Amino acid sequence: MDYNRRSSSNKKVVAVVGGGLVGALNACYFAKRGFQVEVFESREDIRNAKIVKGRSINLALSHRGRQALKQVGMEDKIVSKGIPMHSRMIHSRNGKQSAIPYGKKGQYILSVDRANLNKELLSEAETYPNTKMNFDHKLLDWNAETGAMTFIGPEGTKEEIQADLIVGCDGAFSAIRKQFLRRSRFNYSQTYIPHGYLELTMPSQNGDFSMKPDFLHIWPRNTFMMIALPNLDKTFTCTLFMPFEEFEKLTTGDQVIEFFEKYFPDTIPLIGVEALKKDYFRLPAQAMVSVKCSPYHLGNMCVIMGDAAHAVVPFYGQGMNAGFEDCLVFNEIMDQLNEDFSAVLPEYSRVRVPDDHAIADLAMYNYVEMRAHVNSKWFLFRKHVDNFLHIIMPRTIIPLYTMVTFTRTRYHEAIKRWHWQDKVINHGLLITATAALLGGTYLLIKHPPNISQIPVDHLWTRLQAFKPF
Repeated sequence: MDYNRRSSSNKKVVAVVGGGLVGALNACYFAKRGFQVEVFESREDIRNAKIVKGRSINLALSHRGRQALKQVGMEDKIVSKGIPMHSRMIHSRNGKQSAIPYGKKGQYILSVDRANLNKELLSEAETYPNTKMNFDHKLLDWNAETGAMTFIGPEGTKEEIQADLIVGCDGAFSAIRKQFLRRSRFNYSQTYIPHGYLELTMPSQNGDFSMKPDFLHIWPRNTFMMIALPNLDKTFTCTLFMPFEEFEKLTTGDQVIEFFEKYFPDTIPLIGVEALKKDYFRLPAQAMVSVKCSPYHLGNMCVIMGDAAHAVVPFYGQGMNAGFEDCLVFNEIMDQLNEDFSAVLPEYSRVRVPDDHAIADLAMYNYVEMRAHVNSKWFLFRKHVDNFLHIIMPRTIIPLYTMVTFTRTRYHEAIKRWHWQDKVINHGLLITATAALLGGTYLLIKHPPNISQIPVDHLWTRLQAFKPF
């Protein structure tokens, strides 16, 4: 069957391919502008589905994502269903816990449920009379010159759809992006990291959380780690990140328990021995891919956003936030250039590509920080120094995490500033340490202690007790 979705009111038709988080939010943005919006999703409507397929890693909503939601009046609704996390809670192997705040007092990120957020955004998009949802529509192909798309509908019939603008929000394995790959001067790369992830559930205990809920819990173990985020139903979703070969070594329930007794002993009574044995083998470890490409547009008819343009590994908690900010940045450029697609699309690529590439790199870097650096005394010392300097010089020194998570500083500019600050602070610490050393040496020469009066055994005891930082 052939369909022409052109509106009788001559409104331009925007086809949003992908009804996930970024696609649903984009539908709200374009509908709010008065376009005729058609959303096409290959899956069934998740609001009616008994089982929601796809990724379920909890999401950390922060400033960028909140600002994007705010523009379509959704911030308060989503925030009310999130759980604030003010700090990382680091769990050592001996059971000791220590908190590392994310930012200044009052700054926090929110643990939000992916499926619920997606449902809320789809329902919001549907409140606009100029939006139409098309579920069970799988894209077969599309034409970059004419904007014509061919879908397989729910009955297996082919449908031809025409649009003025195609917005590809169909994930890391985007069908829209395939057409880009056929063009010259389109750069594309994908990288699978050697680690996979596996999700476990920590149930509630006596109707309450089994751990403190206002933290993102991390068990860093250098080459791997586990994290836990709180849910509204008082459970925690635990995610184990580990090299695939390590996952493959654990083939029996007893081996899993032995592994957890060695590395995560404090979690066994909280998850439960039998539940742990069962959950570990419920699904195989899932892969994580990082995608970079440029440009993000084809002519004046198609643009890609979210994971279709820049899938990132989840270790900076910015995948969704960056995708939501895509929608916001595009909307801001539409304001600047009066909705002229021929000018908006190339400007969007020019502005957004360097930022999304930067957050992809930062997400890779942060995995090393989360699983290894947080165990380092130097790392913790630098965190305290950075935060102290930020308090006394809030405009001059801004920690990288603060820039990324609690501001809309462009990602690539945040990295540049971070490198500059790092040099300045390290030089300052070196000068301070050198001055202290020289000053101490001078005082020792000027006023040498009379160590002859100190018994040798006392001196030896003091030396043994001395522990460098």
